[in-house]
Amino acid sequence: MTALRKLATLPHLVPLRRIAEDYPWIHAGLGLAGNTTFFVGSIFFLFTGLRVAGTWLFILGSFGMLVDTLGEILLRLEGYAEAAER
Repeated sequence: MTALRKLATLPHLVPLRRIAEDYPWIHAGLGLAGNTTFFVGSIFFLFTGLRVAGTWLFILGSFGMLVDTLGEILLRLEGYAEAAER
């Protein structure tokens, strides 16, 4: 078994990979929500009265984008591992 395959099939990552594969709209929705909140938070940060809300939206958006990126990495690792086994 290749190192990529081992990484992609770690027991604690399998449920996350399954969700990303079986429900691609969740993966896309997390990415869209993360990007949107990041963008809105960035705009709010420009106004003094909205700075605190903007900071929290910025943080939440960053987390959403991180989750989206990790899901994409898991899917790609699985694809690379399957291609390497062929």
